Amino acid sequence: MTHRLVLGVMLSCAALAAQAQDTTPQQNVQLQQQEIAKGDPARWHQEDTTASAQMRTLRKEIGAALAEARLACKKGPASERGGCLKEAQDTYQRDLANAPQIVAQSH
Repeated sequence: MTHRLVLGVMLSCAALAAQAQDTTPQQNVQLQQQEIAKGDPARWHQEDTTASAQMRTLRKEIGAALAEARLACKKGPASERGGCLKEAQDTYQRDLANAPQIVAQSH
């Protein structure tokens, strides 16, 4: 995956990322630290060379951003939960709609 593709997804999800910072369950933190100590898996450095591969990866990333945002919404005040979930879903839909342009720009 090119850096531009990742940057496009990151920018489109920036608002939701701020809400989702504390979503990692405590039991996963130690496992994540062990994995980080091992270094990046080799597959992370293999670029998606085709548009269809980039689109698949982008859809996964957009879906993961939605899942994180939903977790963050559930941790927030109940009075704000509905609006938060709607905003997360709207961002998801907008990101999916923009995915073809993001992939096209990366070529």
